Amino acid sequence: MQQLGMGQAINQGLREEMERDAAVFLAGEGVGVGIHASPLLPTAGLLDTFGPKRVRDTPVSEAAIAGLAVGAAEAGLRPVVEIMFAPFLTLASDMIVNHAAKLRYLSGGKSSFPLVVRVKAGAGFGAGCQHSHNLEAWLAHCPGLKVVMPSTPADAKGLLKSAIRDPNPVVILEDMLLYFQFGPVPEGEHLVPIGPAEIKRPGRDVTVVAWSKMVGVALRAADRLAADGIEAEVVDLRTLAPLDTATILASVRRTGRLVVVHEANRTGGFGGEIAAVVMEEALDSLKAPLRRVCGPDIPVPASPPLEQWYIPNEDRVIAAVRELL
Repeated sequence: MQQLGMGQAINQGLREEMERDAAVFLAGEGVGVGIHASPLLPTAGLLDTFGPKRVRDTPVSEAAIAGLAVGAAEAGLRPVVEIMFAPFLTLASDMIVNHAAKLRYLSGGKSSFPLVVRVKAGAGFGAGCQHSHNLEAWLAHCPGLKVVMPSTPADAKGLLKSAIRDPNPVVILEDMLLYFQFGPVPEGEHLVPIGPAEIKRPGRDVTVVAWSKMVGVALRAADRLAADGIEAEVVDLRTLAPLDTATILASVRRTGRLVVVHEANRTGGFGGEIAAVVMEEALDSLKAPLRRVCGPDIPVPASPPLEQWYIPNEDRVIAAVRELL
């Protein structure tokens, strides 16, 4: 078992898929040079290996990058394009939402549109609100898109490889702070199916549902709660669309309590969807009202102390759990 940072794991997955399938190519702002010079980042060294025909630096135009992906997928290629920051999805949304997500449906299922949009996401690096707004709920709201948010290097690699092979458009949101967090990654062929959630830690007293960077927060909170005899079950969604409601509901029915943790702001956040599913399907199992631990309804601050206040932490998860108990 190799130890890799998430950025390295993504890089390895890209290399393997590009070697396996000549139709796979990369495009985006700086994917070949410059900002990706660090060996810990996802596209480091790929230009040297595969050349400028398959690793293409683009103009600074998210709309053009997304349009390139849609056209290339329609022509029979398997593009993997990068949007540098999640808020810049707003500039690419016409091509992603109105074209990529709908073309297979409009073809009556006769055509496939295998494209992957990799998006750098997450707060915590002091870049301000225009680079840090989490928009996963917007994407999950769009029928026709699959939406993935890994929390570990192994999941990042396995989900990416599955996404590249999928005949549908897949958006992968990668929290940038996780690029530098190391974890075990299986050697050789490693695929993680798009859809199923995973119980990262079993527990009997409360279910904590999280995704991306917040899974680590939930696991650390669970370790501290365990010292006081409280066993929290941590469910990592991994995929937001399609949503694995079966795993969520089964966990809540076992524990009788639910805390949902996400970094995006509260109003309209994806945690509300999970809350609605549980209320509709497992209300009789709840021993207490569920809780959401989320970012506040403000733009992400650029000030480092204020930004850390914005991001949910272990103390807030622990407080929410204790309220339920």
